Amino acid sequence: MSTDIIIQAFLLTLFAGLSTGIGSVLAFFTKKTNTKFLSVSLGFSAGVMIYVSMIEIFSKAQDNLVEVYGLKTGTIYTVTAFFSGMLLIALIDKLIPEFQNPHEIHKVENLESEVENAKKKKLLKMGMLSAIAIGIHNFPEGLATFTAALSDPALGIAIAVAIAIHNIPEGIAVSIPLYYATGNKKKAFWYSFLSGLAEPVGALIGFLVLMPYLNQIIFGVLFAAVAGIMVFISLDELLPTAREYGQPHLAVYGLISGMMVMAVSLILFM
Repeated sequence: MSTDIIIQAFLLTLFAGLSTGIGSVLAFFTKKTNTKFLSVSLGFSAGVMIYVSMIEIFSKAQDNLVEVYGLKTGTIYTVTAFFSGMLLIALIDKLIPEFQNPHEIHKVENLESEVENAKKKKLLKMGMLSAIAIGIHNFPEGLATFTAALSDPALGIAIAVAIAIHNIPEGIAVSIPLYYATGNKKKAFWYSFLSGLAEPVGALIGFLVLMPYLNQIIFGVLFAAVAGIMVFISLDELLPTAREYGQPHLAVYGLISGMMVMAVSLILFM
């Protein structure tokens, strides 16, 4: 595998992870959450994730495993890995308290009103826990982006963009509590920005640990698990949040747009 492909995979993962910093910047200049924009964006991200997972990633996983194990056994392993990915991310979400869960999106104005009734120490703890939680979630996402980009650069770009979109409100979840706890915009920004580094760290560990063993079986299992993780995040978090914070139809329009853009981009890169 060429060095250029490995470097490109790392850069895509870095781009996706550090998009939390965009959320930090937006939080400082936005007094109220633009719910319509947030709804469409999250729906768009969900559409990209669902389409690419079910149409592209799952089929790639199945092709790899079927080639090694045969049609029936390979398909069983693919489906097992797919639902194992769902179970993994579901357990992670379950273990993280709701407010610290980065997939539970909060309005900027709600966080501001809480400042009036909450102690700064509590807000500081909230922001730090949010940063840790985002790191936990971003780790497998980083591994997903990296491995996808190694196998198919066009697919890696699509996944990186989708993950970057849904990382933006996660940046807000870290920066706002820290800002109002410390009064320091720079500190709040950097904590949020650095929490996104878990994605390239996940890629780095994946590179160091898995690279010597990467073969059809490992790629197949990873792809199937990644597809499960992305579908779970889309159905359990992104779509419900998109519908809650905007008009329901906007979330669906964003979902369909995301699927269409993903479909066209995959065709263009054939």
